[in-house]
Amino acid sequence: MSALSTAAPADRHRTIAAGFAAEIAATADWDAPAPVDGWTARDVVRHLIDWFPSFLEAGGVALPAVGSVDDDPAAAWSERAAAVQAILESDSAAGDFTHPYLGTMPLQQIIDQFYSGDVFMHTWDLAQAGGRRPALDPDFAAGILSGLSQMEDVLRSSGQYGPAFPTPDAADPVVSLAAFIGRDPHFAS
Repeated sequence: MSALSTAAPADRHRTIAAGFAAEIAATADWDAPAPVDGWTARDVVRHLIDWFPSFLEAGGVALPAVGSVDDDPAAAWSERAAAVQAILESDSAAGDFTHPYLGTMPLQQIIDQFYSGDVFMHTWDLAQAGGRRPALDPDFAAGILSGLSQMEDVLRSSGQYGPAFPTPDAADPVVSLAAFIGRDPHFAS
């Protein structure tokens, strides 16, 4: 297992958020199409900024507002990543968090499972929008793929994941994960 796979939630988020920040720094065209149908590179960042506050608020945890993704995607991401990191490093991170649809689990676990994993997967999208293949951890990707595969019917019926793309027989786990969540593995080829 890789260091990322065995890391504590705060350490894993720090690493994944830094990888996403590196892709932001490498992005030259914010209007470039992303592998998510109808999204641009900027929309990938916007998604990660916008969806998580209401998710946490449903369980009584507030995230501060951040700057505009339209004005400065890098600054908005830096602020969001720092705020999430602060929660993960707080004393309350190990405490229970109750979400109306997901039940109760430790706050750090819910952030790790739902947000850090999402950032990891969308790092692929942002890199691909710029014609790059991100350096994502294959062991961690394999773990996510294994977990998502066990609930494929639920994921597909949610409308949040497109149909899976076929992958070449020799595809690495990162490409296989991207294809599973509905990304064309040849998007930036």
